[in-house]
Amino acid sequence: MKEYGWSELHHDTRKDPFRLFLAVFSLFYGVGIRIRLLAYGSGIFRRRRLPAFVMSIGNLTAGGTGKTPAVEMAATWALEQGYRPAVLSRGYGGRFKGEALVVSDGKEIRSNPDVSGDEPYFLAKRLRYIPVIVSQKRYFGGLLACEKLGADFLILDDGFQHLELRRDLDIVLVDGANPFGNRYLLPRGPLREPVESLERTDVVFLTRWSGGEKDKMTLRYLSEILPGKPIFPSNHVATRVVFPGKAGKTTVGVGDLEGKRAVAFAGIARPDYFRAALESLGMEVLAFEPFRDHHNYSPEEIKNLLARKEHLHAHYLLMTGKDWVKVAQTGVISHEMGYLDIKFKLLDGEEAFFRLVKDAYEKKQERANGSRLMGFKGGIWGNQKKG
Repeated sequence: MKEYGWSELHHDTRKDPFRLFLAVFSLFYGVGIRIRLLAYGSGIFRRRRLPAFVMSIGNLTAGGTGKTPAVEMAATWALEQGYRPAVLSRGYGGRFKGEALVVSDGKEIRSNPDVSGDEPYFLAKRLRYIPVIVSQKRYFGGLLACEKLGADFLILDDGFQHLELRRDLDIVLVDGANPFGNRYLLPRGPLREPVESLERTDVVFLTRWSGGEKDKMTLRYLSEILPGKPIFPSNHVATRVVFPGKAGKTTVGVGDLEGKRAVAFAGIARPDYFRAALESLGMEVLAFEPFRDHHNYSPEEIKNLLARKEHLHAHYLLMTGKDWVKVAQTGVISHEMGYLDIKFKLLDGEEAFFRLVKDAYEKKQERANGSRLMGFKGGIWGNQKKG
């Protein structure tokens, strides 16, 4: 099995000795997860609260739902509304092991993808004026964001399973056409938690919505198990191809890609989605190379891909934006190398969703003001008793 084959494994239901072997480990994993959930739910494990508003954007499965563009959308909106947002990431794949790392303070980039991980670095490059912080324990990263960088609106990137930190709004992304893979827990399937854990969420983004029958079946199922909770269809929309190696960082609009030939590659959880996105734009993908998620590219790999592009007479060598931050570190850069720029878009109910966020933020402020008032009164009464 190739190293990128976990995605395929997590979405098939065939039975053979290897898959049955993994299913046994899934049983043990499930026991451990349920014990952990019980420990947090009963108060055995302590949960902490930050002084700022905390929004979590996560999922139930091991990658593939497109969280990073959703985090970018939420952070950009929060800044436009006058909030002071910061993004908190666990920095998966990075070398940093300390308490908290400022990848960006909102003014300049202070780290690199090898140390911070590719996703935080990618967000730091994309989000001007918005701090991005890496911390395995998001509480410490949040304190730093609030006390040192003045943040009042914290976004947890991939935070649904980070139960130690209390949040004011939980958002979970679910793939509309393939919501839970083969419905097994890790490692046999893609589920990080049992499906019933969705009861903890406040909002569901139904991603890659096409309006097809599979999407509608998922919507009906989620509506049944999460009665009364808002579900918003959404999609990842390609906007342009960026060529960072060209002078002036040239871009090509998606309308000009039809009929163009490309060699492409992707090191993401579901690389097949990237190929499908290119083909949906009318491009001819002459060759496609999938890599494992968060793959660290070598100069030789990029040189080989460029050679294949030349051999096949393709116009471009294309990748995802997250791949580009790793590829740039190799030093092998061509003006014909580009990444597809993706935006996250709510297809229905966008105004209702952001109203919901504003209401949650205001409720947080009311609770905080009430707590400060009670503390002030307590101080007066204490002084009176002493006198």
